[in-house]
Amino acid sequence: MIQNERKIRKELVMDAARCMARAARTAPKGKGLDIVEIGIVTDEDIERLSGEMIRINEETGMNFLLRDADNLESADAVLIIGTAQKVHGLNCAHCGFATCEEKPDAVPCAINTVDVGIAIGSACSVAADMRVDTRVMFSAGLAAQRLKMLGESQCVMAIPVSATSKNPFFDRKPKA
Repeated sequence: MIQNERKIRKELVMDAARCMARAARTAPKGKGLDIVEIGIVTDEDIERLSGEMIRINEETGMNFLLRDADNLESADAVLIIGTAQKVHGLNCAHCGFATCEEKPDAVPCAINTVDVGIAIGSACSVAADMRVDTRVMFSAGLAAQRLKMLGESQCVMAIPVSATSKNPFFDRKPKA
């Protein structure tokens, strides 16, 4: 049997996205507390994500959202990673407040945000090992957060995944 890569490319991207999700899950977490949420967005939900990015652009005027929304059309999958908001009780002051008790509820615990960053790094290292194209997008993560794709998770970031002859997520032109 001969399998043509062009015919199984989406399957290969999904395999990579699943491995990226596993890497994000097993990444170290602050105080060993696992409050990171991970999802894989595909098909019509990528279109929904792109549409929300366009709506955010209309509200905010942040035009890079249009370019990024268009960019998602090149993705076969989008990994989304976010976190619940839980104060870790370390009184570390990384959030800008001397103690956890002083921190307002609207201000995220810095440890939660760091956990998302470490999970992103782990996921992207797997993507590199598997030779798929990615780019970390705060814009698509914001849209996923607004759509509640990970429930009530905050600090959601997105990583579109593709496997083409040229990474579609770099050398991008601004969209008007």
